[in-house]
Amino acid sequence: MNRQSSGSDQEPNKNKQQQQPTQGIGRGMYYIAWFFGIGLLTLFFSDVEQSKVNPNRNPNSLSQQGVAEVVLEQNRQGHYVTTGTINGQEVVFLLDTGATDVSVPLHIAEKLGLSKGRSIPISTANGTISVYQSWIGELTIGKLLIRDVDANINPGMQENFILLGMSALKDLEFTQRNNQLTIRNYY
Repeated sequence: MNRQSSGSDQEPNKNKQQQQPTQGIGRGMYYIAWFFGIGLLTLFFSDVEQSKVNPNRNPNSLSQQGVAEVVLEQNRQGHYVTTGTINGQEVVFLLDTGATDVSVPLHIAEKLGLSKGRSIPISTANGTISVYQSWIGELTIGKLLIRDVDANINPGMQENFILLGMSALKDLEFTQRNNQLTIRNYY
């Protein structure tokens, strides 16, 4: 009688031992699924957040009959941010009609290979700072092409965008309507 009871006691333990490896695999798959799910959600929401900061990553643009035109959407802070190029390299611009020149953060200027000229003082809303004079051969936003642009390299600017000031914008026509800015260049 002891044999039979000990045999039946071992049967449930044997089943538990067989179930444990499959439960471990199932638990591992569960964690992997959660990991990938969180990763996908992170990618999705970071893309959504980026489109709120720069809704003009591929600006709506056309060029016909001597006019190049770009239509920019305002971001949620009310600014016009867009992707463009400097000397063929992709950059992000923040349009700033209150800035005299195009202002490039030093870390971006180094990546673009812009030359630092002489140091000059400039007045900003935060006081006087020193920047380096520079020059941009070619700047584009969509179909807009602007050549020979005065710029400065700002070592104190840590942002990952370039302030697009009046040295680039002075010859362009602007129309602002319904949270959109239409920029035209007549050539």
